[in-house]
Amino acid sequence: MEFILISSCLLGQQVRYDGKDANYPHPILMRWVEQQRLIPICPEMSGGLPCPRPPAEIQGGQGLQVLEAKSQVLTESGEEVTPQFLRGAQNALGLCQQHDIKMAILKARSPSCGSSSTYDGSFTGKQVKGQGVTAALLMRSGIKVFDESLLVEADVYLTQLEAQISKE
Repeated sequence: MEFILISSCLLGQQVRYDGKDANYPHPILMRWVEQQRLIPICPEMSGGLPCPRPPAEIQGGQGLQVLEAKSQVLTESGEEVTPQFLRGAQNALGLCQQHDIKMAILKARSPSCGSSSTYDGSFTGKQVKGQGVTAALLMRSGIKVFDESLLVEADVYLTQLEAQISKE
């Protein structure tokens, strides 16, 4: 059975920056919970940030640029939290390596977990294409990343992955 890394907030854990969750009780997620496939993590808290915490956004790039030390993650007041974001991303990758995880379901638009877009760094709600720090690291490491709006596609991918593994 394949394990799946998942953002803790999607499972109802109150770990978001505002102390809330992003509970997403989708039938596919509920099936995976019953199958005990999900390995939850909040990269930001795993990296050492508290809950609640000030909102943070990537300045001058996206997650890949943060990994390359070309951009940084700052709070609205200008406090740099890049080291915590990098540590959280490494912790998420470590869980994937430990459990041989090949796919992840990460919270959309998050500066850590966004897989197709994040906020632009202006704290105005404007989104830009790109990945958060954790999503970028996982994708660069060959792990397929989906957000909560793509659970049907993720389920298809999981079925294909398990079929391929059973042939090996």
